[in-house]
Amino acid sequence: MTRSTGVDGANAPDPRVRAARPADADRIRELQRHLRQPNPDLLEYGLAVGSAFVSVADGRAVGYLLPVDAPSRAGVHLAELVVDPEHRREGRARGLLAAVIADADGPVTLQAHPDNDAALALYDGLGFEVVDRRPEAYADGDALVLRRE
Repeated sequence: MTRSTGVDGANAPDPRVRAARPADADRIRELQRHLRQPNPDLLEYGLAVGSAFVSVADGRAVGYLLPVDAPSRAGVHLAELVVDPEHRREGRARGLLAAVIADADGPVTLQAHPDNDAALALYDGLGFEVVDRRPEAYADGDALVLRRE
């Protein structure tokens, strides 16, 4: 069983989560292909400045989260989050989110597709609330903007 992720003071952080290393870059690029609307340029920037986190299994990245400074410079925006389909439902996305939430100075924001029920349930369980809707932000429709104080 996976230990708690440390969100809201519960137990220890997920030991499977760590800062991304240069050796993880190719694997992270592969994982990015699972996103609805990947941003390769933003990912390259995140890798260059060392802001990405990974979830590892057997020494290999099986998920990543790319936080960036929020537009207002207060808080952090979660630009990309993906877990390999073979490793979903293992608490890996929760662990990645918890790592960033624990270190955030200020609110944490993200964007999600309104039809992504699994992601929305996860975000709700971590205290995120829908604060806006961006029409046609994705090629296939709107995006919900979520925020956690």
